[in-house]
Amino acid sequence: MDERHIGGDFDDFLREQGLLEEVEAAAAKRVIAFQIRQEMKRARLTKSEMAKRMQTSRAAVDRLLDPRNHSVTLSTLERAAAAVGKRLKMELV
Repeated sequence: MDERHIGGDFDDFLREQGLLEEVEAAAAKRVIAFQIRQEMKRARLTKSEMAKRMQTSRAAVDRLLDPRNHSVTLSTLERAAAAVGKRLKMELV
């Protein structure tokens, strides 16, 4: 076992491996996909109705809700949020 990581911070480990930004982006996408799915359930929206509200295809909604798909654009996220009566809020920290 690598002694320099014992008791260390996981973020530090990911940073050293050059993975922190990628892992954080993937986690953010998973959270947003989960939140959109929850809002769809709350509003009893099917994927087809969601696609109609977003003026896109059902396949695009499938990609949006797939937590492993990292190619979703900011514009798509904004349209999805609006389709469930929400708005997307992002900030730099």
